[in-house]
Amino acid sequence: MPAMLKPLQVKSPTEPAALAPGDLPADWPDLWAQILKVRQDDASAPQRQKRLAHSRQQGWTLNGPCSERSANLFALYKPLLDARQSHKDLPDSPPWLVAQLGQSLDGFVATETGDSYYVTGPHSLVHLHRLRALCDAVLVGAGTVAIDNPQLTTRRVPGPNPVRVVLDPDARLDGSSSLFSDRQSSTLWLCDARYAAIASERLASTGCMGSTSEQAGTDVVAVEGLLQNDGPPCQYLPNRVTAALAKRGLRLVFVEGGGVTVSRFFRSNALNRLHLVVAPVLIGQGRRGLQATAHEVMADCPRPPARMLILGDDLLWDLDLRA
Repeated sequence: MPAMLKPLQVKSPTEPAALAPGDLPADWPDLWAQILKVRQDDASAPQRQKRLAHSRQQGWTLNGPCSERSANLFALYKPLLDARQSHKDLPDSPPWLVAQLGQSLDGFVATETGDSYYVTGPHSLVHLHRLRALCDAVLVGAGTVAIDNPQLTTRRVPGPNPVRVVLDPDARLDGSSSLFSDRQSSTLWLCDARYAAIASERLASTGCMGSTSEQAGTDVVAVEGLLQNDGPPCQYLPNRVTAALAKRGLRLVFVEGGGVTVSRFFRSNALNRLHLVVAPVLIGQGRRGLQATAHEVMADCPRPPARMLILGDDLLWDLDLRA
């Protein structure tokens, strides 16, 4: 049994201030509200107020004039809207996954001690919360939970909180992290079936297991055959993760981190889209960011279709991994 992970007792710095009104175009809030209506399948808005239109050929498109900045932001989130529409039209279609990773110019997501507050800037943080709002579930690895003790909510933008998924195949966490008990949103603790009972025991001791009609809680999900071996290192199968989430109706999944988890899903060809954010900071040495499969010659290196978007001081690469 691997050593149990406990949340680090470190003082987190204050979150960056919310964006000033001038950082976003005046027409963006209304467009974002319309995007959320599509996300929630809400057709109650009068037709004259609808900023979006849908067709089989083009998917979701802008309806009417729009500022250039808002149009670029919409293009960033359009694949998520189209994926949700596909699942509505074809309920048996496979889960759709987007990942986001923020890293330094020299390719690190954190220092050697695990400190990642904050690699990217406030604009990228808001983008992160938008991705959460547009997905059914947000997934992080056990290491991210132990180091960052994240909330995984949409507190910086309007929109629903996703189901929070903690991927902990061999039940290393001790169950005391705040997302297991804060009841801000439902939480799933995914473990290999061989370790699920251990996770359940730890969760039961905290009194936050299960959900009620009034409050969200935490459930342990036992996944058969999740682990390829007994480790170390812990080698799990991402397709078993997505299948377990799909059984619960969670078909649009945001793989948020950390670097090891995103890289694992990337190398397993499980991702449809990757948002790679590069911040103008040099860490020197630390936790690696995206790690792809090595190739001997450049001709074999994948070069997926990409578009760029400036997020404050950061540069976002939107990579289409299914093109």
